Amino acid sequence: MVLAVFAGLPGVGKSTLAARVARELPACVLAVDTVDFALQRYEVVEPRPGFAAYGAVAALAEVQLGIGQHVIIDAVSPVKAARQLWVEVAERAGVPLRVIEVVVGDDAEHRRRVEKRYQNRDHEGVPDWVRVLERQAEYEPYLGPRLVVDTFLARDPVGPVLEYLSL
Repeated sequence: MVLAVFAGLPGVGKSTLAARVARELPACVLAVDTVDFALQRYEVVEPRPGFAAYGAVAALAEVQLGIGQHVIIDAVSPVKAARQLWVEVAERAGVPLRVIEVVVGDDAEHRRRVEKRYQNRDHEGVPDWVRVLERQAEYEPYLGPRLVVDTFLARDPVGPVLEYLSL
């Protein structure tokens, strides 16, 4: 089993890539945004927005790993505290942690994707380009082992991601 974390700014293609990899493994995908949007829909108010969603996804990941399923986390994971959560889940479950940091190497393309997503949004949680830039300013550089996938340059990153997950 493996715990794979697809991290990166909104609009870089994390969810799309995570879903494609999940079909190949197979694995379950646990998206922090999905949980966060559900909490908002049910008017769950928390002092630190997003914190409960990360905790809920971590708990669900442990359950899935415990029953022998590969797990893919789809989350921005912008700061060390969020990233440490995944380290702890993997350690408790006794499985390897593989981080895939997803980026878009071209700012104009990233902006185009974010704006298109924002125009077609189906809920209020989808960030606009200004919010993505704010998140970028908060985003701490990743340290440690990871695979960086540039969805602007990579023709088909699924194969290399699957190879990385099997190490």
